[in-house]
Amino acid sequence: MIEKGHPGTRSADNVVGMSEAGEFGDHRGHLWGVAYRILGTVSEADDAVQEAWLRWRGVDREDVDDARAYLTTIVSRVCYDMLSSARSARESYIGEWLPEPVVQEPGPEERATMDESVGLALLAVMERLSPAERTSLVLHDVFALTFEEIAEIVGRTPGAVRQLASKARRRVQEYAPRRTLDRSVQVKVVEAFATAATTGDLPALVSVLDPDVVWRADGGGVVTAALVPVRGAGRVAALVLGMVERWFDGMSAEFREVNGAPGVVIRNAAGAVDSVLGFTVSDGRVTEVDVIRNPDKLRHL
Repeated sequence: MIEKGHPGTRSADNVVGMSEAGEFGDHRGHLWGVAYRILGTVSEADDAVQEAWLRWRGVDREDVDDARAYLTTIVSRVCYDMLSSARSARESYIGEWLPEPVVQEPGPEERATMDESVGLALLAVMERLSPAERTSLVLHDVFALTFEEIAEIVGRTPGAVRQLASKARRRVQEYAPRRTLDRSVQVKVVEAFATAATTGDLPALVSVLDPDVVWRADGGGVVTAALVPVRGAGRVAALVLGMVERWFDGMSAEFREVNGAPGVVIRNAAGAVDSVLGFTVSDGRVTEVDVIRNPDKLRHL
C-alpha cells in the first residue's frame, strides 16, 4: 500500500509523503495497466507498481518534467526484469499457462480501460514472445512510447526495438484469435453457452461452439485441468457437460466481466472462486474458452 503518513500529523516529512503519494496515485491505474499487459499476472503487476512507488520516493522531483512518462519508464523497467526472471518458470509450468484473470462488474469507464489488449486469449498468445519483444510491443502499440524511449528500458538500440516490435506484431497477428467486437453479440453467445451447459442440452451447446473451438485450462498441476488444449465442438461440448455433471451440490455460476469481455465465474458451496471462464466470440459462436482453475491465480478474487 502507498504510505501516506499517520492521520493527524503535520510534520514536513508527512506533508511531503502525502504529496508524493497523491502524485503517484494519479498515475497508479495507468501504471498497473502497463504492468499487467507486460507481465500477465495480477500479483506480479501489483508487485511491480509497489516497486515503482518505492523507487519514486527516492527521486528528486526537480529532475522530473513529466511524472507520468517518468513513472511509466520506471514500472516498465521493473516489469522487463521481472518477466525475464519469470521466463524459465513459465516454460516449466505444468499444463497450459494462462494469465491471472481480472474480474469486474464494470461501468463504461472500467470497460474502456479493459480494452482488447488485455483479452485472455491475446495475453496467452503474447506468452510466445520474448521479454524484449513483449515489452517493446506493449509499450509502442498500446501506450505509444517511442522506440527511443523503449530502447532505454530494454537496453537495445532504437533500431533494434523497432525490429523487436515488428517481429512481435507479426507473431501476434499470426496467432491472435479472431474476435467479434460487438458487445451485445458477445453477451448473447456467452449466455447461450451457459444455458446449454447448465441444462445439459448437447445439440444447443454444439451449435453455439465454432467447429474448431479451442478449450484451454490452467490448473497449474494443483487442480484437475486438461494438460493440453481440447479442440473441436463435439469434444469441447462433451467435456463441458461432463464437468457440469460432476459439479458438487451448492456450486454456482455467475456472469462477470473477465478481462473486459463477458465471462463466467464458478463458485463452490463455500462461495470461493473455483474457476474463471473467459470467452472469445467470432461470427456468433464461441471460438476459444480459457479456463483458469489454478488456486494461486484466483487468490486475488
